[in-house]
Amino acid sequence: MYLSLLFVFDLIGTIAFAISGAITGIQKRMDIFGVNILAIMTACGGGLVRDIVIGSFPPQMFINPFFVLVAFVVANIVFWIMYFHKGVPAKFSHLYDRALFVSDTLGLAAFMVDGVMIGVNSGYEDNMFLLAFLGFITGVGGGVFRDVLSVQMPAIFVKHVYAIAVIVGSIVMLVTELITNSWHIAMVVGFMVILILRYFARHFRWNLPKVNI
Repeated sequence: MYLSLLFVFDLIGTIAFAISGAITGIQKRMDIFGVNILAIMTACGGGLVRDIVIGSFPPQMFINPFFVLVAFVVANIVFWIMYFHKGVPAKFSHLYDRALFVSDTLGLAAFMVDGVMIGVNSGYEDNMFLLAFLGFITGVGGGVFRDVLSVQMPAIFVKHVYAIAVIVGSIVMLVTELITNSWHIAMVVGFMVILILRYFARHFRWNLPKVNI
C-alpha cells in the first residue's frame, strides 16, 4: 500500500516543483521553451541525480516519462495563465512570492520522501546514511538545477533553512520508521516535519549564520 502513498507524494512533488520552475522561468523572462525545460528539470532533476547515485540506468524519467509529461502539462498551464494575464500585477506580488514558497516547500517535502523510499525499494534499507542522502538530493536537486539554469545562487545555500529542513526531515523519517516499524507513518511524519520547519523558518525569518562583508 505504501507504493500508492509514494505515488501520491511523487505527484505532489512533481506538480509543486513544476510550478516553482515555471514561475521562476517566467520571472526570468524565458520563452515557453525555456519555461518548459526549467519546469521539467526542477520537477525531475532530483530524481535524475538520485538514480545516478544508486546506479539506476537509464534514470526513471527516461524509462517511464509519466512525471515528465505531468511537469510539461503543469508548466504550460502556468505559462498560459500568466501569458494571458500579462504576468503578475504589483498588488498581487505577495501572492506570487507565497505561491513560489508553497510550491517549493511541497516539492522539497514530497521528494525527500520519494528519495528515501526509492532507496528502500532498491535494497538499501539497512544503509541509513545513503537513505538520508537520497532523500536530501532528491529533495533539493531539482531546485539546484532550477537556480543554476536561471543564473541565480542556489537556494540551498542562502534561503530559509532550505537544505537543513530536508536533512532534518529525512532523519526524522528514518528514526520514525525505526520506532514505529511503519513506513506509512514515517513518510507522513517526515513530510510534515519539512512543512513545519519551512513555515517557521519563513515566519520567524530563520537563517543559518553567514558573514556580512
